[in-house]
Formats: sequence, C-alpha cells, structure tokens
Amino acid sequence: MHCSRKIIFLNRFFAPDHSATSQLLSDLAVDLAHRGIPVHVITSRMRYDDPLDRLPSEETVDAVQVHRVWSSRFGRHFLPGRAIDYLTFHLSAALMLFRWARPKDLVVVLTDPPLLAVTQWPVIRLRHAALLTWNQDVFPEVATLLGVRPLGRQGIRLLQRWRNHTWQQASRNVVLGDRMAERLRGEAIPAERIRVIHNWSDGQTITPIRAEENPLRTAWGLTDFFVVGYSGNLGRAHELDTLLAAAEQLKQHPRIRFLFIGGGAGQARLAARIKTAQLTNILLQPYQPRAMLPYSLTLPDIHWLSLLPSLEGLIVPSKWYGILAAGRPTLYIGDQQGEIPPLLQAAGCGVTCRVGDSQAVARQLVAWADNPRLCQQMGEAARQLFMERFDRTIALTAWHQLIQDASR
Repeated sequence: MHCSRKIIFLNRFFAPDHSATSQLLSDLAVDLAHRGIPVHVITSRMRYDDPLDRLPSEETVDAVQVHRVWSSRFGRHFLPGRAIDYLTFHLSAALMLFRWARPKDLVVVLTDPPLLAVTQWPVIRLRHAALLTWNQDVFPEVATLLGVRPLGRQGIRLLQRWRNHTWQQASRNVVLGDRMAERLRGEAIPAERIRVIHNWSDGQTITPIRAEENPLRTAWGLTDFFVVGYSGNLGRAHELDTLLAAAEQLKQHPRIRFLFIGGGAGQARLAARIKTAQLTNILLQPYQPRAMLPYSLTLPDIHWLSLLPSLEGLIVPSKWYGILAAGRPTLYIGDQQGEIPPLLQAAGCGVTCRVGDSQAVARQLVAWADNPRLCQQMGEAARQLFMERFDRTIALTAWHQLIQDASR
C-alpha cells in the first residue's frame, strides 16, 4: 500500500503497555509501519496498571517512531488526580503534535484520554493536516451516565458541541459498531464520514486450547472445575452485581468456580463482596502478560461480560473479540437489543440475561456445567464467527482501505 504522507497516532498508552487500546493501536501502527508507511505515535510515558513506571521518552518500536510526552501520574483510582493526568496529557500531546505534524499528514486520534480529538483539532488545522477519529467510546455521554458531571449541565452541552464540531471536521470517524454509528448520525454527522471497523483479536495467537492441555488450570488449582471467567478491566461501565449474586447462589455448587483476571475500578468492590459473602468459589488473578493470553483466555469454560444498558452505543466491550478467538461461549449481562446480544443469538455462541436476573444467570451456568457437549458446540460457533468477522487480518484490511481513502 502506498501512502506519501506520514500517519501520527495519539493515545495515552502504547506498547509495551498491555491495556486494550494500547494493544489495538500497537497492532495497527506496527502493521502500517511494516508496509513502508512512516508512522509516529504520541503517547505517555506511563503503563496503564503502573503509573509510576517510566518508559523512554523517544524510541523505535517495530519501525514505529514513538514520542512519549510528560504528564502527571496520579493513576486511575483517584478521580481528581485522573482528571489532572488527562489534562496534562492533552497539553503535552498538543505541543508534540505541533512539533511533528506537517501539511497533508493524517492524524489518527483515539479517545484515551476522553475528548482528545477536541483539543488536538486546532493544532491539526493549524498544521494543515487531516484528522481521523478512532472512537473507542463516546464522551462526555459515558461520564454523564456514570454520574461524573464536574462541569454541570451547561458545561456538558458545550463539550458536546465542540465534540460534534470536531467529528464534522474529521475526514472520517471510526466507530466500533452499528449502535455507535447510529449515535453519531443522531448528532448530525454525515454518514459518509462514519466508518464501522470492529476491534479485533489475533486469531493466530489466540486459538482454542483443550482444558486438559492448559497449564494455568493446574497452576491455579482449577483442573476439576467448570470455570466461569472474566478477563480484563472491570470498570464502572460493567454491571457486576448480577454475576456476584449468581455466584452467591452457587457458592455450594461442587464444580462451578468463578475466575476474575485483571483489575479496574470494580476490583475493590469485588474483593469486598467476596469477603462479606464469604465467596470461596471466586478466584482473583492479576493482569497476565500478553504472551500468556492464549492460556488465560482459554482457561474458562465460558466467559461472561456485561455493559450497563444505558451505555449501549457508547461503548463496545473489546474483550469480547478475545473470547470469540478462544472458542468459548459468552454469557452477556445487559440489553438484549444491544450491539453484542443479537450476534450471539444469530451465531449460537452465547446467551444474554437481563441485568438483575441473577437466578437466570445461575440456571444458565448450571445448565452449561451439566452439558459440556453444548459448551463445546457453542465454543466452536464462537470461533467460526470470529474467523468470519473479527480476526485481526479482517480489521487491519479495513483500516488499510480506510487510510487509502483518507489519503486521496
């Protein structure tokens, strides 16, 4: 693929960080660089799960020129401090972008921190570059629905107007699903400037592994159990109480165990509930290195994920693509008409339960535990859906075509 101008990505995290947006961006940036396109990434010096770690300010990662800017490092667990982290990254990124952007460059801006494209657009315009937004979520609506309203109603409306103006000025706006595309069209963004490109997983690295062949099952003492897994960030957008209520109902079940791998804002609430309800059927493990994902994602017999129904169209849980790649069924807790549930139903690779219906969740888990053949069949259907629609090669091909279109 020929591209005469360089591409500059902006996101708060990049390799070797293992957070979701970092992995996606790293995959895409490295792939483009290996095709001979000059690629730069403006990012922070932090890791997602260790804000005190300091990465090099300048380095080359697999032919990608990485510029890591200074920002404060209060971390994710203190909201005022997180806001300062966001603000300082916005400012430092703008200064670095002014230094590197040139006329006709393509600047691809992600949404970590939120509204990053809004603050970078004046610099992009001043440097006569082109903007492409990559919307992993939709702010400020997500923050508002989660109860974070530091600017009040008028401030939120002002941010929405600025955000919509930025979308309207962008060459393209990439969204993660049809529901998110509907949101943008509802904000009067022209359909020709909206492109749906799903997130992905690597189907060559993540492949189905039989339970008896997975070393983590033995290492974590789960050899003889039916494992209900969750892997990744457990954030404020994820509904947790329904699953925990089901775990409490099943805590005397001799074979079912629940496994949480990762961290996030919900981790403290999870640990407190485990202690209060004496849920000895739940095991917690930290984030695993990317090299261990083939084993950590295939350890569970089924995975669960959730999204608050009010956030449909604003977020698409990216961990779902790894679940499909691992060939495991999905238990989705959320809106049955959301982005993911119709796909689960059509492919026969998962079940959706309503938020609050913990008894239905418990019944479904028992049914799966009692019918391993059904689990296997649904897992095979999950892998087939993944290979048909969500493998990394499919997404990267779509991105290559989009960048060619935007470069004309």
